[in-house]
Amino acid sequence: MNNDNDNSQEKELPEEKETKSSSNKKNNENIPIPDSVSTESTQVPVDTRKTKITSNTGYADISQEKDVPLITGNPIDIKNIDSNFVFFFGISGSGKTVILSAILYYYGTQAGALGPKLDTQNTKPAKALLYEWFTKLKKGMLPDRSPLNQLTRLDFVFKPNNKSKKVTPINLTFLETAGGNHSDISRGGNYINSIDAYLSSNIPLQVIIVTSFDTAEGDDVLINEFFDLLETKGKNLNSVNLILVISKWDISGRTGVSHEEELEDFIQLKLPITNKRVNTFELNKTYFTIGNVISTANGERIEEVNLASAELLSKWLYQNISGVPLDYEGTFLERIKFSLFP
Repeated sequence: MNNDNDNSQEKELPEEKETKSSSNKKNNENIPIPDSVSTESTQVPVDTRKTKITSNTGYADISQEKDVPLITGNPIDIKNIDSNFVFFFGISGSGKTVILSAILYYYGTQAGALGPKLDTQNTKPAKALLYEWFTKLKKGMLPDRSPLNQLTRLDFVFKPNNKSKKVTPINLTFLETAGGNHSDISRGGNYINSIDAYLSSNIPLQVIIVTSFDTAEGDDVLINEFFDLLETKGKNLNSVNLILVISKWDISGRTGVSHEEELEDFIQLKLPITNKRVNTFELNKTYFTIGNVISTANGERIEEVNLASAELLSKWLYQNISGVPLDYEGTFLERIKFSLFP
C-alpha cells in the first residue's frame, strides 16, 4: 500500500461497531477464529579455548600465553525483558504496520487504556509513534512503512476496562521491521543482529505472520524458511504462540468470508507448503482487513475504518499472554456484584 502525508483538514471517519466475540471460538458470523526504535547495548561473550603452537613448526612456542577472547554467539544484550514480546513477519507491503497500528488502536480506544511503559528507553518515541498512527487511522490514512535495517521496538502497558480482577494489565513489546529485512533470510540468509538477538533469546514470544491476499502465493517458500529459522533458534512450533494472517482481505471484494472453509481453501491453494506446516502443528490462522481501501488523488484512503478483525487479533493476543479472555464475564460472585452494582 502506498503511504501519504497527514492532512489536518481530513474528516474523521466513522468506525464500524465492534463485534462481540470470544478469542477461543472457532468462528463468528463473519470471521473464522481458530481456536520507537530501540538501540541495544553490546555484550561480547568470551571463549576460553586454548591455542597451542609447537616450536618445531618454525614458530615460537606460545602455549603458555594467556587465552585470547574470541567473539562468539550473539553480540546484542537485550534490555527490559520483563514483557511479552510480539514479533511481526512479512514482506514489504504485506500490511504488518497497518495490523500493528490497528491492534494498538483497538486496545487504546475500545478495550481499555494503552500507554508507553515508562521504565524503558523508548518511552518518548513510542508516544510519538502512537500519536501519529492514531491520528492517521481516525482520518482514514494508512501508517508509514517501517524503515529498512532498523528494528522498531515499542513497549506498552495495556490496562483492560474489564471489571473482573482476573482480567489484569499486561506489558507488551512489539517488534517490527521492514519487509526487506525479512526477505534477507531467503536461501539460508540471516537477519541483522538486532532482530536475530530477540529470536535467539529465551523470552515470551508471540509471532504474527502476515501475508496479503494479493501476494500470498509468492510468499509461501519464504514463510516456510521462517518456520525453519524459528526451529533452529529453539522455538519449537508446538509451543510457540503463532498465528498466520491473510491481510488485505478487502481486495477480494468483501470484508468477510461467507463460510470458514473459504479461508481454508484460500490458504491451501495459495500457500500449500505453509498450509502443511500450519496444520501439522495446529497453528492459528485468520484474515485481516482495516476496511475498504480506495485510491484517490491524494493516495490510498480507508473509506470506513473496520476494527472487527483487529478486535479478534487483539483478543487472541491477550488470551495467549494472560490465559484469560479479554471479555471474560467474571467469576460467579463477580457477576452477582456487577449485576447489583453496574
